[in-house]
Amino acid sequence: MGQQGEAFMAETRTATLTIDGKSYDLPVLSPTEGPDCIDIRKLYGQADVFTYDPGFTSTAACESTITYIDGDAGVLLHRGYPIEQLASKSHYLEVCYLLLYGELPSAAELEQFETTVTRHTMLHEQIHNFFRGFRRDAHPMATMVGVVGAMSSFYHDSLDINDPRHREVAAFRLIAKMPTIAAMAYKYSVGQPFVYPRNDLDYASNFLHMCFAVPAEPYDVNPVLARAMDRIFTLHADHEQNASTSTVRLASSSGANPFACIAAGIACLWGPAHGGANQAALEMLREIGTPDRIPDFIAKVKDKSSNVRLMGFGHRVYKNFDPRAKVMKQSADEVLDLLGVHDNPSSRSPRSWSGSRSRTTTSSSASSTRTWTSTRASSSRRWASRPPCSRRSSRWRGPWAGSPNGRSSSRTRSSRSGGRASSTWATPSATTSRSRTADGP
Repeated sequence: MGQQGEAFMAETRTATLTIDGKSYDLPVLSPTEGPDCIDIRKLYGQADVFTYDPGFTSTAACESTITYIDGDAGVLLHRGYPIEQLASKSHYLEVCYLLLYGELPSAAELEQFETTVTRHTMLHEQIHNFFRGFRRDAHPMATMVGVVGAMSSFYHDSLDINDPRHREVAAFRLIAKMPTIAAMAYKYSVGQPFVYPRNDLDYASNFLHMCFAVPAEPYDVNPVLARAMDRIFTLHADHEQNASTSTVRLASSSGANPFACIAAGIACLWGPAHGGANQAALEMLREIGTPDRIPDFIAKVKDKSSNVRLMGFGHRVYKNFDPRAKVMKQSADEVLDLLGVHDNPSSRSPRSWSGSRSRTTTSSSASSTRTWTSTRASSSRRWASRPPCSRRSSRWRGPWAGSPNGRSSSRTRSSRSGGRASSTWATPSATTSRSRTADGP
């Protein structure tokens, strides 16, 4: 599972730091991907100085082969696979397996993994009482923090982070139960009864069913909506060592149990500079309302005295384009076409949003990198009301479900398997992640 802490970077040469005429040789480590790293672990003991790097913009806090980001090139890799390939050829649970174990699963492994997750989706019945302790209008992230943290008081057989099996079971439970918790938080906020998970539905369809089904009538999830939801999950599966990941790692360094650590990460994700940016973009779209009001809103943004910000434009890491945005835009268009909605300002971006580009001197980044948060928001705003249902539920499976043929093995420079790929996949490469504390959602 997500092997970290092993020596994957090779010491290739040294860097010399001179302070007050005294020189110190520091090892230079070379990862498979990304810039070289200067190892400063012994610097304080040798020179009695600290390094100063707010935001960890130039600091790597660990070695990892899970995710690699090249913001300048618009690259996001999970275990060496481009996110565009994973989002188009795979599905969320298969990506979860890839992130946990380092390789894409065989058909049998995927089936077993899906079965394991599916059979962990129900919550302990007493956990239902925790929801009733919150106000109906409580922020959903507040509910998530409380309920996820409370899981540690129910699942005592998966609390030891030093036990590999405990970590694995905790991961299964978190992946399986998080949609149930989120759906129950939504149901509680709208005053509707909780809907139990169904083992006959796929992961995304099950989540939508728990959110929008009611006891009074049958509800079958439209496969277009299920596919869009699955892509949203896939595109959010991991994003290197961002603020919430760093928070989880910091909490776990004390030996805290996995559920408490994930609750801490959720609290960090809540912040407006991280996952909370989605909410801010939604609120901005609601404030704008209709496309004809976009010019007035842009004028307010350009007026520095108005304190109005343009949410969803730009990204701290991606300076050219966000690779997730291209995939999300496709799903957003499919959902809007299904619903017959044509009042989305983002769909008119080439013309209506062009005024926003003149407020800075950057080249194409303002128009291209904005689409990740704003496209997610424009798609997500359609979940506010009960989506239309179809007559049949979708049991969408990955491209290799039922057939492991055409898969080959590839080994990377880090002496670890980069994943088994079919002929349509690019060869994966090993990665190393840098530490960032606020790189956006």
